[in-house]
Amino acid sequence: MSSSSGSGASAAASPAAELMEVLDLEERGPDLYVGTTPSSPLQRIFGGQVAAQALTAAQATVAAGRPVHSLHSYFLRPGDPHEEIRYEVDRIREGRTFSTRRVVARQTRKGEDVAIFALTADFTAGERALVEHSLPMPDVPGPEGLPGLAEVAAAHPGRADASNAISRAVEQRYLSDPYDPEPRLPPDTAFRVWFRVSGRLPDDEAVHAAALTFVSDLTLLSAGLARIGGGWGGSTVGASLDHAVWFHRPVRADEWFLYETDSPAAASGRALCFGQIWAADGTHVATVVQEGLLRSLG
Repeated sequence: MSSSSGSGASAAASPAAELMEVLDLEERGPDLYVGTTPSSPLQRIFGGQVAAQALTAAQATVAAGRPVHSLHSYFLRPGDPHEEIRYEVDRIREGRTFSTRRVVARQTRKGEDVAIFALTADFTAGERALVEHSLPMPDVPGPEGLPGLAEVAAAHPGRADASNAISRAVEQRYLSDPYDPEPRLPPDTAFRVWFRVSGRLPDDEAVHAAALTFVSDLTLLSAGLARIGGGWGGSTVGASLDHAVWFHRPVRADEWFLYETDSPAAASGRALCFGQIWAADGTHVATVVQEGLLRSLG
């Protein structure tokens, strides 16, 4: 049984179908879901995939009309792309307004069952707002005419191989070169890119929340490198330690949205990175926070 039955057909004949296959989990038992990883040259699973699948598993156990409003997660071990991932859901709260789920993702390693990822997500029926405010979207050019990943990859041979493998279903338009060797200095340290899932996703708010979670792990940790310039590749490597998303308002992940990332602090080999997401009409739809390891191989 699938947790998103029929959704793959909705996205057929488009790159979005590949993402839907990632999100289309197999229900193997009570509160137990299994996900797979597309074939990839990478040695470990992209963190956004595991977070999106874990959220999908949690959403499958929540009643309709309670969309996710936040998730908080930890990456415990690198995911093996050649092994299935089992998502165990714990229904830790079912209240009048809020539902909370804990999800642990597990894989088999050398005959041992180990946890690779842990997520807690909260869902709400919503209520009338007492106050409403949001960050205004930066005044930037729209995505039309901006360079995409293919142009960036062509300008930096070999540097964007990992990005190409991770984001085959996601269109990107860059407002600046992610591999610019010049350091970004305050107050201009933010990096901005337009994203959208290529093709059409189902008209299901849960699917778009999971897709946004997938995309939210793209480019985020690179904000920690902005002050030294150069981006990923060469002698620099990184790994996400945790990931959190607050969903302020619904968004369609298959329509252009602006992702602004920045890093307010870095120390002891770790960088804290913030992300803000706006729909193309300027609606502030999500806030993302992640801390990750940054290491030099030199």
